Amino acid sequence: MQSVEYRTTGALVLGLGGLVVAASLLFTQQHHADALPAFAAQTGQPCTACHIGGFGPQLTPFGRAFKINGYTQGGGQGLQAHIPLSAMLQGSFTHTAKSLPDGSQPHTYDTNNNFAFDQASIFVAGRVSDHTGGFIQLTYNNVDNRTTPGSNGLSVDNTDLRPYTTTVQAFGNDLTLGVSVNNNPSVQDPYNSTFAWGYPYYGAGLAPTPGAASILAGTFAGNAIGVTAYAWYNEHLYLEAGGYEAMSPWLQNRFGEAAGGAPIVSSGLMPYLRAAYEWDWGNNAAWAGGTFMHAALNPLYQTGNDSYNDYAIDGGYEFLGTGKNIVTLQGIFVHEDQELKGTTANYNATNGTNYGSGNSLNTLSVNLAYWFENTYGLTLGWQRIWGPSSQVAYGLAGSNPISFNGKPNSNAFTIEADWVPFGQEKSLWRPWANVKLGLQYTLYTEFNGASSNYDGAGSNAGDNNTLVLYAWTAF
Repeated sequence: MQSVEYRTTGALVLGLGGLVVAASLLFTQQHHADALPAFAAQTGQPCTACHIGGFGPQLTPFGRAFKINGYTQGGGQGLQAHIPLSAMLQGSFTHTAKSLPDGSQPHTYDTNNNFAFDQASIFVAGRVSDHTGGFIQLTYNNVDNRTTPGSNGLSVDNTDLRPYTTTVQAFGNDLTLGVSVNNNPSVQDPYNSTFAWGYPYYGAGLAPTPGAASILAGTFAGNAIGVTAYAWYNEHLYLEAGGYEAMSPWLQNRFGEAAGGAPIVSSGLMPYLRAAYEWDWGNNAAWAGGTFMHAALNPLYQTGNDSYNDYAIDGGYEFLGTGKNIVTLQGIFVHEDQELKGTTANYNATNGTNYGSGNSLNTLSVNLAYWFENTYGLTLGWQRIWGPSSQVAYGLAGSNPISFNGKPNSNAFTIEADWVPFGQEKSLWRPWANVKLGLQYTLYTEFNGASSNYDGAGSNAGDNNTLVLYAWTAF
């Protein structure tokens, strides 16, 4: 049978344990994050001031500064500048090269050529004071609701709360200091070369995706609480440090992220370190950076923990010009060292084997985009995942069954064309009318370990080649 993993896409935001209720009350007293109309109303700027393509999530230098300063910048006029609410809807049509065998399709969907209402979100976001801001996204995922047992499709999505930011003088230059409380490592990051806001920006809920991923690529999205402190010196050097811990199983189930599956259980604090340097000249911007994260997870066995160390390097370049012709290039490489003591001991005891616990995984993601007048966009993307064979980590008899040969390898090329008719300075009904229409095609040369027969049942990588038509609106 063809192996398909259903990925919830993000639009953008999430929630933090017991802080969500208190934060929601706080935000309703005044004012929000990413490509949201409420942010545009708050600042009085068109969406193109913060976002390349006039929709997001890809940020301009102005957008990065807005985020680092805690979403606190004002400038908007009238009542709409003080309304901290936005909403988002996503829908798609998905076609794969090969249909699923009859009877194996997701509940209530056809074996191929499916229309889907992917998700709907409500955002509470924006400025609370000169030093406090943030955003919370509450999401209903219709695909999860219809395909995942035990899920009602409701969850707290990406969340980034900035309880305090300030700017002081240091050695004759501005030094911005701040704190982020969030639920997804890198959701607070100002650069779209990292994972939380990285390309592809839209992932249809019924599109097949590779099974192997590093912990930085989304393992803790929506089920962890983290606190990080950061410094931004002279609008060039960005430094951040903090730690994460998985929410309790009770909280994960209440927030919807673990519904229908086992919750993630962390062992001890998971440190997170980030450094980046940005150059800005003329109408150009470039950056380079690195990230480190360590996690020890309890696989719910009595045989020990699994340990992960992720080392990432990323960078990007933006040519903004006059706003007529825009070019961007972004990329990230992650090497992950794995010490799967708990999972390996349990696997060996169950299967009578004697595998070692050490393993590794590599991920490379690169994308090149061109935008004409922030309205018509063309993006080329490449993603490769590879590492040594491990029946314990990726074999069909393991705890995370992915491939017949135990390899995590996948290789994909994506081409996407987009049309964003709104978001400009003189757009109709600015800033509350926002629509992005996209055509996305992904071609796989390798999927879950092989080019052919990756699941032992005759499925080939090309069977997962996917055409997606999508509509994404925010208001």
